[in-house]
Amino acid sequence: LTFLYLVMSRAGPILIIEDDQDDQEILQEAFTELGVRNKLLFFDKTKQAFDFLKTSSEKPFLILSDVNLPQQTGVEFKREVDSDPQLRKKSIPFVFYSTSVAQKLVNEAYTKMTVQGFFQKANSYEEIKSNIKLILDYWSICRHPNGE
Repeated sequence: LTFLYLVMSRAGPILIIEDDQDDQEILQEAFTELGVRNKLLFFDKTKQAFDFLKTSSEKPFLILSDVNLPQQTGVEFKREVDSDPQLRKKSIPFVFYSTSVAQKLVNEAYTKMTVQGFFQKANSYEEIKSNIKLILDYWSICRHPNGE
């Protein structure tokens, strides 16, 4: 956990696109208990997240997105991010974290988009925390174009 702390403390914010308030609170608690120092930015609509990505000078460390969202799904949002040359160049790691894990969606995410992970929301808090730690540990040491 100490390694995670040191590497991530220099990284940018983590964007979480999640419209369920209870899930937002659970994720906030999990990130806090894991000792994550990165700023967490929660968005309940994809348009807000897209506007942030287009206008902010901050370099996000990770985007964690639900699939089932109001107005625009997470899949549609990811397609929009991928089709924007400026955002595509930023190479921000993008992971779906959703109850919707139909194989058709998973296949589309990996074959038609630049998605780096597709995780099913866990049922227990400890499992959620474990999954978040796994995702963060991986991206803390993984080399990618947006890395520092």
